[in-house]
Amino acid sequence: MMENTVHVDLGDRSYDVVIGPGLLAQAGERIAPLLTRRRVVVVSDETVAALHLESLRAGLAAADISMVSLALPPGESTKAWPQFSRTVEWLLDQKVERGDIVVAFGGGVIGDLVGFAAAVLRRGVRFVQIPTSLLAQVDSSVGGKTGINAPQGKNLIGAFHQPSLVLADTAVLGTLTARDFLAGYGEVVKYGMLGDAEFFSWLEKNGPLLAGGDMVARVEAVTRSVQMKADIVVRDETEQGDRALLNLGHTFGHALEAATGYSDRLLHGEGVAIGCVLAFELSARLGLCSQEDPSRVRAHLIDMGMKTDLADIAGDLPSAEALVDLMGQDKKVVDGQLKFILTRSIGDAFVTGDVPAEAVLGVLKDALAK
Repeated sequence: MMENTVHVDLGDRSYDVVIGPGLLAQAGERIAPLLTRRRVVVVSDETVAALHLESLRAGLAAADISMVSLALPPGESTKAWPQFSRTVEWLLDQKVERGDIVVAFGGGVIGDLVGFAAAVLRRGVRFVQIPTSLLAQVDSSVGGKTGINAPQGKNLIGAFHQPSLVLADTAVLGTLTARDFLAGYGEVVKYGMLGDAEFFSWLEKNGPLLAGGDMVARVEAVTRSVQMKADIVVRDETEQGDRALLNLGHTFGHALEAATGYSDRLLHGEGVAIGCVLAFELSARLGLCSQEDPSRVRAHLIDMGMKTDLADIAGDLPSAEALVDLMGQDKKVVDGQLKFILTRSIGDAFVTGDVPAEAVLGVLKDALAK
């Protein structure tokens, strides 16, 4: 069977990320060793629940594990106080104890919100991530960053709370829309850009296969992405240094998401992909990387049928100055200095606080003029 396991080595908080098709059917036997009683509580969203909840129920029942579930509305707007407090109160109503397991079954929004709920419930209960989107499988389900959005910006309320297990069933990716799959691909290709030129080259060849549904390619891409993320998280769990590299494309991307109201106009992974193009453009403008690198990044994203330019975002965008102001709201601001992840080449990213504001403005003005 096509199956890989990536071990995230964090001492007594270590866990495995299991990657491959058909894991929902085995969910019971995988989760059973963690349980003190044969019952789990599952939080999902309405879209995922309609497609996959019965498969998960059957997989748990095969190991004599019963489940109760809550389905939240789909979408980024769920990731805020109202649905968060609803979730925490529901978990309390289910009499979740400290020895129990909460299952986050969905995309990044569900993983982040449910992980945060588990972190604060009774001062911390264990949780299992079963990520159902490509974005969640390669990024948000691994590494223990949990949280919700505030009116002031994304992910400003949260906690570090590592899962006890991650089950990334790659067969579930078959039910994603093409747009959602490609949005997740924005996070996959980011790993190649930030630290693995060979992986980027592999994606240039195999990206279309991945998008077309090739399972071997999907397992390989998810595994390599998770392995890179795990390696970085082990080195820097709470983002004091290296872990910030994972934010390549996010400083620009989050500003664009805020400018579009966290709506369907721009999905998170789309913002990251456009943000990566802008980060490479800025790096080239500052003389850090060759002009060929941004061209190669754009060519690959275009080849995949992805958004690459600001003009690809529906509707009007604010001015370059307003976008820079939105960047100033981001968590990556330290002592008023914007931190950027820039690159010396594809596969060689670094973190810097030393970027002239006029260079950032210039890149955005040019991008808006396209």
